[in-house]
Amino acid sequence: MEGRDAQDARSTPNLHRPNRSAGPQGTMLFQADEMRRHAEAAEPQGNERASVAEPILEGTSGGIEGRRFTLRAGRQTIGRREDNDIILDEPSVSSSHAWILNQQGHHVVMNMLSTNGTFVNDQRVHEATLKHGDRVRLGQVEFVFLTREAGDGRVGLRHWLVGGLLIAAMGLAFYLIWN
Repeated sequence: MEGRDAQDARSTPNLHRPNRSAGPQGTMLFQADEMRRHAEAAEPQGNERASVAEPILEGTSGGIEGRRFTLRAGRQTIGRREDNDIILDEPSVSSSHAWILNQQGHHVVMNMLSTNGTFVNDQRVHEATLKHGDRVRLGQVEFVFLTREAGDGRVGLRHWLVGGLLIAAMGLAFYLIWN
């Protein structure tokens, strides 16, 4: 009888066994600590800074507010399906909703025949080149496209005026010294 119990134990699924198979619908079985490790690995690291070389989509709508997605070179897919680069678990987003393409440093969003559409600055688009500050909406999920951080603005008129005044003052000082 002892041999039969050992055989039954081998054929019974064991959730603690490292080499486990998928469930009847392809769902993998995980322990709580494994799920926690996977979730921590998927969390944004918080060091993503927007730049022209690596722009960011930052979530502005509920559920994704403040979440940042760095846009890398090439094509990135966005949608509900697990095989997308950016996965949005929101019913108004299609399974394969849109692509974002990096075309020679210009980022282009392309709608992929989604049900609820892709919008840039509240205009429905099939394809649009993004620029800093554009609002991108996929279904009911909204992002802002960032190529720089707040406070990292370009040199403005005031900076040029201050620089010009300093150069003029230095020029006047040299003129007075040498004459």
